Amino acid sequence: MDYLNALAAIANYILVPGMAYGAQLALGALGVTLVYGILRFSNFAHGDTMAFGTMFVILITWAMQRVGINAGPLPTALLALPFGIALTGLVLLGTDRVVYRFYRKARVKPVVFVMVSLGVMFIMNGLTRFIIGPGDQRFGDGERFIISARTFKELTGLREGIAIKTSQGITVITAVIVVALLFWFLNKTRTGKSMRAFSDNEDLALLSGINPERVVLYTWLIVAGLATIAGTLYGLDKSFKPFTYFQLLLPIFASAIVGGLGSPLGAIAGGFVIAFSEVTVTYAFKKVGNYVLPESLAPDSLVQLMSTDYKFAVSFSILIIVLLFKPTGLFKGQSV
Repeated sequence: MDYLNALAAIANYILVPGMAYGAQLALGALGVTLVYGILRFSNFAHGDTMAFGTMFVILITWAMQRVGINAGPLPTALLALPFGIALTGLVLLGTDRVVYRFYRKARVKPVVFVMVSLGVMFIMNGLTRFIIGPGDQRFGDGERFIISARTFKELTGLREGIAIKTSQGITVITAVIVVALLFWFLNKTRTGKSMRAFSDNEDLALLSGINPERVVLYTWLIVAGLATIAGTLYGLDKSFKPFTYFQLLLPIFASAIVGGLGSPLGAIAGGFVIAFSEVTVTYAFKKVGNYVLPESLAPDSLVQLMSTDYKFAVSFSILIIVLLFKPTGLFKGQSV
């Protein structure tokens, strides 16, 4: 029975949150890897694009809640999500037209695009803070848990419970649906194949009659969808705070690079590698040790490799190791 309690503790504090966090990072990393693979620059504004899109969703959610519109046991934010994606798409297309297009036509070096994206990042961050404020904003409603720890204990008779939040279940299911739709679009539709051809060889794609502006248009619209969905799911699971999304840029880029920058499949794998690494390294294994070890060997300390305050250091460490020893990542993306 103690071993079952230990497994329940691991599932509750590592497996369940790791799956949800990994899905959120994977969706964020997909946006980064699409921009890098197709538009050929590292978009440092992606974290704040997530914040900007989530801000739209929150404002629309609040408006819906005020007039009595809800999704029953599910968060009202799911109803607001399509509108948030549309508004974020318009913002990104406007940003491309006003900012990125000039540099793209001038054929500037990728490092110039990176500097430009940093400027866009600071503008977006400032606007988000100005519009919705710098503090925590909670917008989740509906049922909080799919199964609570208390219910799990009553059903199983174990001392340890497993709690699965509604936001965590929605995150994993949504991520599976979004990834399946994205891969179908890229592999089965004419536009998706054009985007892949443009990514593989821009000059050959242009000679084949592919319209580069159409490719850019669809890329930004897909990125808007991925960023808004990832940001909203993260906000529902934790809470929304603009500066948090700026911090998320490191694990998102680490996910994309670990998996292979430019590889969509790598972005997904990298997201889960980074998520489970962060969660596992910062978890205190004292409770698990007390269950599985004899009383004479039971640990007195927390048995925690690293405090949760330093969880982003895990992403940074993995990122450095990958860049040093395997810069193309797990799925052989483009070297950085």
